[in-house]
Amino acid sequence: MADVLKNHCAIITGASRGLGFEITKQYLEEGASVMMCARNELLLEKAMLELKCFAGAGQSLLALPADVANPREVAMLVGSALAQLGRVDILVNNAGVAGPIGPTDNVDWNEWMRAIEVNLLGSVLLCRAVLPHFKKLRHGKIIQLSGGGATKPLPMQSAYAASKAAVVRFMETLAEENREYGVDVNAIAPGALNTRILDEFLAADPQVIGHARHQHLLRQKKTGGVPLCRGAELAVFLGSSASDGITGKLISAVWDPWETLPERLCDLRDTDIYALRRILPRDRGKKWGDRE
Repeated sequence: MADVLKNHCAIITGASRGLGFEITKQYLEEGASVMMCARNELLLEKAMLELKCFAGAGQSLLALPADVANPREVAMLVGSALAQLGRVDILVNNAGVAGPIGPTDNVDWNEWMRAIEVNLLGSVLLCRAVLPHFKKLRHGKIIQLSGGGATKPLPMQSAYAASKAAVVRFMETLAEENREYGVDVNAIAPGALNTRILDEFLAADPQVIGHARHQHLLRQKKTGGVPLCRGAELAVFLGSSASDGITGKLISAVWDPWETLPERLCDLRDTDIYALRRILPRDRGKKWGDRE
């Protein structure tokens, strides 16, 4: 995919390290101009200096520290991107936190709420800020990073799990609201990544997070986890014109054949493939549960 994002401008949150850093790198390699943001100003400046070499002639790489859960800072971020880049075509909501670890009735409530503020409300704020611009353009791409908490329970990590499930349903809803404007909204399940959030989970007391879960995370840390580049490649695809018309989907970077999805637009539009849904008894071969 050479220069598939040429002349595109993107905002990427949580871009100072981990997956956000890798997405920014690949976006620059594919020709995009990028406004990157993160809360830690020193880490953000360091990341920008490392990434500048990937920006070619005519590309811009900008950085602005921002807390995505702060409405004023989000407005400044989007306003600055529009003023300096001239337009925004893609929003990548990557910023996220692990949240508190422990029984829901025992963890610090402020930490629990903070995870919801960053992981869910921060994503909503960014979307609200860019959508008027996308609607005016009648085109735009919103890419939401999700995680394992979106599709299965994560005991002792309720804030993380609840926020990740919520952003997927928000993404599905936003996609329906904005179909007529040509705005595609999708979520990425990047796989088990060895990032800062994994380190936070591993730092928890094994007695609290659970022995089996702790051992699983240790094995992931040892084996290296899913390469960051895979999730970044999917983010490039979803930001490019190749994905036009694919919207309202939660797509696995590891397990789904996303490279071929443009050939399956009718299937995606007309079904609940790659969507969150309630499992019915008949879905599991049971003959009860349906009213006559």
